Amino acid sequence: MSLSAIDYQIMWSRLIAVVEEQATTLIRTAFSTSVREAGDLSAGVFDIAGRMVAQAVTGTPGHVNAMAESVGHFIQQIGRDNIFEGDVYLTNDPWFGTGHLHDFTVVSPSFRSGRLIGFFACTAHVVDIGGLGFGPDGNDVHEEGLLIPIMKLADRGVINNVLLKIVRGNVRAPDLVVGDMYSLAACNAAGDRRLQEMMTEFGLADIEALSEYIMDSSRRATRDAIARVPDGVYTNAMRIDGYDVPVDMLVSLKIEGDRLGADFAGTSGMSRFGVNVPEVYTRAYACYGLKCAIAPDVPNNSGSLEPFEVSAPEGCILAARRPAPVSTRHVIGHLVPDVVLGALHKALPGTVPAEGASALWNIQISARPTDDNTRSAEVLMFNSGGMGARPALDGLSATAFPSGVKTMSIEATEQVGPIIVWRKELREGSGGAGQFRGGLGQVIEIEPRSGYNLFFNAMFDRIDHPARGREGGLAGAPGSVGLADGTHLKGKGRQEVADGQRLVLKLPGGGGYGEPGRRDHKQVRADLAAGYITAEQAARDYGFDGDEEKYDDR
Repeated sequence: MSLSAIDYQIMWSRLIAVVEEQATTLIRTAFSTSVREAGDLSAGVFDIAGRMVAQAVTGTPGHVNAMAESVGHFIQQIGRDNIFEGDVYLTNDPWFGTGHLHDFTVVSPSFRSGRLIGFFACTAHVVDIGGLGFGPDGNDVHEEGLLIPIMKLADRGVINNVLLKIVRGNVRAPDLVVGDMYSLAACNAAGDRRLQEMMTEFGLADIEALSEYIMDSSRRATRDAIARVPDGVYTNAMRIDGYDVPVDMLVSLKIEGDRLGADFAGTSGMSRFGVNVPEVYTRAYACYGLKCAIAPDVPNNSGSLEPFEVSAPEGCILAARRPAPVSTRHVIGHLVPDVVLGALHKALPGTVPAEGASALWNIQISARPTDDNTRSAEVLMFNSGGMGARPALDGLSATAFPSGVKTMSIEATEQVGPIIVWRKELREGSGGAGQFRGGLGQVIEIEPRSGYNLFFNAMFDRIDHPARGREGGLAGAPGSVGLADGTHLKGKGRQEVADGQRLVLKLPGGGGYGEPGRRDHKQVRADLAAGYITAEQAARDYGFDGDEEKYDDR
């Protein structure tokens, strides 16, 4: 049967519905709150070559774009002659998966009439993987938890119970972790069922022609978009907190015609702590940042990712070698888009936002009872600071860019473990001043319930090096970590909050865009009335001293 471009477009739309249902299945069946409430996941369909054909919109770029590389590793290591109907494969290897041990990537082959036609894959963050827990204190990957190489979770429909026993014996929350393993397998099975229905409806024996159409169209559209960017070499440097010493990230963008290369040569070397980033995760977020600015309307798949050539010198903090500790690779990885967008700004002024808080302020809490008669609990919270201001709009407050995850509700979080969240509100004055104001961070106050002490793993950045403004905009407010009594705590590492104490997190704000003096006076008044800025900030940064008539005459 001859298929037209219209036929392919209809099938493409159906394919998106397939992977969205795949992701929805994972959300509905997941045990971990980070998946169920925040959408910290990815889901997609791949052709027989292991190329990502379509991805669910639900999910994070770090998972999705890293997963786009992962399936090829699965095919190579399992071996095509060892791939059978009913199989399910799994790994959390940071260098073959999504960059750290806490993410399980699960791949399932798809067969039709006994013939392999492709694969479904998905990824989710699990609440615990043993070892030191989700935090940056490890000195190599072996301290950070259980590493599962690429292997079969199910062989022709038979579950690997030995693997499940090993997992149960090494994690703090075995029911949740094993439950999520089953949930990931169910996610892929749901996608396969819908794909089979679609293929029956359209009379397809395989998806190879559809895959080629999608790849070619996406690749061509992306290269056309790159070709519209002025040729040249554009550089940027950004310093961030790191663990014990600051980290410098440098990038050089080279654009020639329809080719774009991003090289991170000159970036700081690896840390002895778990803030290192495997290169797969660096590529995932560098491609995401560049694609958002250059080709935002092109669907995300292997075809549209191919034109972005991203590299980092092996052994730098953005291309960590085994067995480097990588547990909190997101802290630096989430800042990679700010680095590449800062370089791209020189090629496309008026296109990209100012720097933002960017890195999630995740907090992993181990609640430990003060007596022996109560169970301990693991609690994971995702929290976001402010986005940088955009060239024509204020930055979004308390918004997870570039990760895209949702904030977990307080009610759901408090049900998981013995904590009370007393305060979670926008942080007044934290957005950088500018013609367009940076987004606000948050203030979050957490206390253990009576009879518990909390041990939390801090993995925060933008404390010593806040988000910079652009085109004359001012920096956002830096973050801070402490107790309600004024005790200062570290931005990274395991620390304690004793029974009766309260932890206070002040999340950073985004940078401003444009000279503050050019901000519309009505917007300054509105910000002041809403509590987004303080009176002192209005006077200092915007020249507004409270005299309405005087200000009207500006």
